[in-house]
Parts: sequence; structure tokens; C-alpha cells
Amino acid sequence: MIFTPFERMVAMRYLRARRQEGFISVIGWFSLIGIGLGVATLIIVMSVMNGFRQELFQRVLGLNGHLNLYSNVGGVTEYEPMLERIRKVPGVLDASPTVEAQALLSKDGMASGVFVRGVTPEAIRKRQTIANHIVQGTLDNFTTDQIAIGVRMAQRLDVHVGDSITLLSPVSKTTIFGAAPRLRSYQIAAIFDVGMFEYDNNFVFMPLGAAQIFFRTGDGVSALEMFVKDPQHLREIRSDIVAAVGGPGYHLMDWQQNNSSFFTALQVERNVMFLILTMIILVAAFNIISSLIMLVKDKGRDIAILRTMGATRGMIMRIFFLNGASIGIIGTFFGLLLGLFIAGHIEGLRQIVQKITHTDPFSPEVYFLTRMPSVVDVGDVVRIVLMALGLSFLATLYPAWRAAKLDPVEALRYE
Repeated sequence: MIFTPFERMVAMRYLRARRQEGFISVIGWFSLIGIGLGVATLIIVMSVMNGFRQELFQRVLGLNGHLNLYSNVGGVTEYEPMLERIRKVPGVLDASPTVEAQALLSKDGMASGVFVRGVTPEAIRKRQTIANHIVQGTLDNFTTDQIAIGVRMAQRLDVHVGDSITLLSPVSKTTIFGAAPRLRSYQIAAIFDVGMFEYDNNFVFMPLGAAQIFFRTGDGVSALEMFVKDPQHLREIRSDIVAAVGGPGYHLMDWQQNNSSFFTALQVERNVMFLILTMIILVAAFNIISSLIMLVKDKGRDIAILRTMGATRGMIMRIFFLNGASIGIIGTFFGLLLGLFIAGHIEGLRQIVQKITHTDPFSPEVYFLTRMPSVVDVGDVVRIVLMALGLSFLATLYPAWRAAKLDPVEALRYE
């Protein structure tokens, strides 16, 4: 749509003149602010949701195998030849055995349930999510009687590197007095901080040999963990791994199957939040309709004079369309800047709010992460901006059409 200098001049004059027009001006400002806040809120929420998903994705895939091979009956035994064949599959970065089980942790009268994962020292050093986030100690001491725990667990139990904690296994041992729980003390070799509350508070990493002895798995393991180059596309490599296993009695579980409900719920929440917050922009668009209708009624005499001076209905329609569109454009641009600024400084703002209110608005116990993530997606920002502009432009069509249809004779008569 091409606007002439005359149409732009009249539209901008009406836009400026509305500052002295009381209620009409207030509605116009509310429309502009509403669109700006709607755009900013959508950008912030979508950025936080994207960051939340990306952080969880990196933590989950950094600590857990992309694919896990389980035995249909009991544990996986005689797995070394199988591991060699799996490692030769194109696309497989690494494969290692693991023992997983729950246990009870005890320290100075305090007890809590933990999830114990037995891995080889080589395997835990290859997991950058842990190896690069050791805050105390070192993985070089990750030996038979030494373990690694999370920073939240260490704070909760008030323990440090070199201290010992006691683990109680649910697998009992038989004594002359009957069945008794199996317990053993382990020294803390390292404390990690991966930034995910569930792992920092509840996970204990133990050398594979020690886990086999403690949980009495013999020479077997719970599963074989595999890391691949492209964890997003697993269909082809699954069939290659099944062929490399070379026998029935096993089944594969990938990270998508193990976490499907969680990531599905996250995506559903993201879509619902987008729809709900879009209502803010929609309400602001209705305010544009209201303010323009009132402006058309207030400027009825001006419209009639313009028509008698030779202005066409198309010119009148473009004048009021430009008037309303200006509100949408300015509001969208304001919301874009505000949203990008807050999304880029969300963690710093959270810490400021936490210091002022003495409460944590992003509790790691609830949201799993210890910091508020934010990832601005250009595609999301473009969609939000286009949607806000589209709704703003649509909101101007009816008032502009009504102004163009105004009969100058009737307008002057009632003046």
C-alpha cells in the first residue's frame, strides 16, 4: 500500500492531535502499551521456554546415554565382545557398561534415598557435563572406594572431599540372624555441579567394579550406554546397533523414550503459553478498533471537509489505516526492544528480584535448574512481530472503512 505525502501528513497530525483529546488519547496509549507489553511478554516467555528446554536437553544427554541396551531377563552379561561390535558401528561415539540402582544414603543420622550409577573411570571422564563441572576434588581419585556426588547433596549433608558417607543397598545379605541390609562407607573423591537440581541433589557416581560388588551383580551390568553423533535422528543407527548385538534377548531404549512424557509436557506448555499470551496483543488490537472508531466519530466534520475538497474514499481509508497502523508499529517496536533486553538479562534481573524480595522466583527444587536460562530464537521473534503487526493492521480495517463510507453531507448536517 502506497501512501501519498498528504495522507501521511494528515494521519500524523491526527495522531499528534489526539494527545489533547482526552479519553480517545488514553485508549490509544493503552493500545500502544498493550501491544508492546504483549510482544515483550511473548518474547521473554518463549526465550525462557527455549532456554529451559535446551538446558535440560544438554544436561540429560550429557549425563545419560543416547541409547541404552537392556537384557530382557536380568542384567547384561558377557558384554565385552558386544561392546567392541557396537563401538565399530558408524555414528557411535562411545559405548560403556553401567550399573544403576537405588540406595539409602546415611550421614550423621541423616538418611535419604539416592540413585547410584556405577560407571568406569574412563567413561565418567569422557562426560564433559561432569568432568568440566567439578567444584571440589578431582576425578583422578575416582577409584574402588571413592565416589562422586553433587554439590546440592554435599551442602545438604555438610560434607566435603575426603569425608565418608554410608550407602545401604536394598539387596540384602544373608547372615546367621537372617537377611540384613548391605551397607558400606565410601570416601568422597569429587563434588560436581552440573546445574540441574535432580542430579546435583540425588545422584551418586561410583566406579563400576565397586557398584558390581555393592549391588551383587557379579560380572553383569544393568545396561550398556551408547553415545552417538546425532541423537536427534536415531532410526537408522538403531537398526545397525541391533544387528551388531547379534542375538535376541535384548531391547534398546533411547533418550526420547525415557524422557518422552517430560519433553512432550514441556512442548505442550510452550504452545499453551503462546496462545494465552497472544490474548494480550488481541486485547490491545481491540483497543485500537475502539480508539479509531471514536476518532472517526470525533473527526466526522474534518472527513466531510476533506471529501468536499476532493479527497477520495481511498485516501480517507488510507489516512485512518496509517493512523492505527502507526500505533501497532510503534507498540511492536517498543515491545521488541523491551523483550530482547529482558530476555538477554533475565538471570541478572532474577537475582535482583531475589535480593529485594528475599524469595527465589526460580526455585531449583521446582524447575530442576539452578539458573534461569534464556535462548532467543530468531524464528520465534519474527513470528511474534509479524503476528502483532498483522493483528494491528487488521484492527484498523473496519474503522478506516467506516471513515471512508462516511457521507459528507450527513456529517456536515449534524455538525
